[in-house]
Amino acid sequence: MGQEAAVVATNGSGTRPHAVVMPYPLQGHVIPAVHLAQRLAERGFTVTFINTESVHHQIASGGGADDIFAAARAAASNPLDVRYELMNDGFPLGFDRSLNHDQFMEGVLHVLPAHAEELLRRIVVDPASTCLVIDTFFVWPATLARKLGVPYVSFWTEPALIFSLYYHMDLLTKHGHFRCEARHGGSYRERTSRTLIARFRSVYFSFLFSCTNNFFHRGAMVVCGGAEPRKDTITYIPGVASIEPHELMSYLQATDTTTVVHRIIDRAFAEARAADVVVCNTVEELEPWTIAALRAAGKPFYAVGPVLPAGFTRSAVATSMWPESRDACARWLGAQAARSVLYVSFGSYAHVTREELHEIARGVLRSGARFLWVLRPDVVSADDPDPLPEGFATQAEGRGIVVPWCCQVEVLSHAAVAGFLTHCGWNSVLESVWAGVPMLCFPLLTDQFTNRRIVVREWGAGASIGDRGAVRADEVRARIEGLMGDGEEGARLREQVGKRRATLQAAVAPAGSSRRNFDDLVDDLKRRCGGR
Repeated sequence: MGQEAAVVATNGSGTRPHAVVMPYPLQGHVIPAVHLAQRLAERGFTVTFINTESVHHQIASGGGADDIFAAARAAASNPLDVRYELMNDGFPLGFDRSLNHDQFMEGVLHVLPAHAEELLRRIVVDPASTCLVIDTFFVWPATLARKLGVPYVSFWTEPALIFSLYYHMDLLTKHGHFRCEARHGGSYRERTSRTLIARFRSVYFSFLFSCTNNFFHRGAMVVCGGAEPRKDTITYIPGVASIEPHELMSYLQATDTTTVVHRIIDRAFAEARAADVVVCNTVEELEPWTIAALRAAGKPFYAVGPVLPAGFTRSAVATSMWPESRDACARWLGAQAARSVLYVSFGSYAHVTREELHEIARGVLRSGARFLWVLRPDVVSADDPDPLPEGFATQAEGRGIVVPWCCQVEVLSHAAVAGFLTHCGWNSVLESVWAGVPMLCFPLLTDQFTNRRIVVREWGAGASIGDRGAVRADEVRARIEGLMGDGEEGARLREQVGKRRATLQAAVAPAGSSRRNFDDLVDDLKRRCGGR
């Protein structure tokens, strides 16, 4: 690890600009960070990529090499100056981070920053030529960048909409859509007093609104009347015309906002406000008003997505944290008719309940569709490695296969695949759109609920199949039949996903918005890292 590259290019100051890239230690964050690191290296940067030892161990167990960039360096027409470093996250390799989520997150909050500082003090040899390109969800980058005297580039792997919602949590709190319980603690007398004041303010501001509609926004300054947040439409986030509370990320829908993840989000976005630059894995034409509003706040915001492997093929850099059933998937898909297969996957981290999984499985069976289902062994629990309904394998024989993991871009780009039943992780959404595959959306956690809103409500490129705890087999069956069939619904979904596919492809084409934004980002970083 930490090897020297054979070729070192120079800029005007005599040294390469140096980008230190570090993803959040989850699969969905590692993948776009790897591809961004490669793109920076291709544009003349020395890149030091940092993985946690745990993430690297999982990648290596899935078939990755000791240095995951070795194959990419060997395949590049121009040698890439990419160094690979590992960092301890404070837990032993055998510790189950998914099963012990909260304990792991406490470590990310309190322990990992010290390890990061120790490593970065060794890596950042020349601060004048170095920048930190660090995942937004970390709680230390801006503070540590100031200590080291280097710029902080906040890499946001989700839509700009979600960045804006987190960035404006203060507005959600002010208007009573978030963090209500924190504002109603204290004694009964204090809570009653605040409730009466809130009601008075509500009446008072409603009166003022009726008098001067142009000065006050209806509902502004109304605080929660109890522990539950407001349920009316949110219309005051800059660059977001409207969003419903049930479309917020799961952490912004929670009534208990004292969890470790909420503390991480608070700290991370305090750091993001101090970032020098924000880079986002989205496309300008998909979120123009949100991106414009974020730029108007005064910080460079570069939409450079979709950050996908070159040619939308298997990446030369190993990123999969699960062993892939590549040959089995390829053989089975190769024997299927064009546009006949439903691909099912719930991603690399979040869990479903056994009851939810059984309803979805029954719906898949009743639909009659052929299917390829990626089912992680721990998708319900590490203690429940066979969570499908009894008799499922027998009933599905000849119609589908279940594998523990796959190369998703290879599956989605296969001509046999017609639809994707997905948890709506942002990588999965972008990959599905790029492949022209419409989606059935069953979000499980965090950003996935807001991503569903984008796919279903804004793009019309997918359909919802229920909610956590409220998914039913007959609805699943009906949605699959609608998507896979030749009727009006399937045609509409394919047409809409095709439009978004064209948008993505245009964005990364020469003179496309993402290509221009990436060029501008490179120029900006070279000025910050090499022109001083």
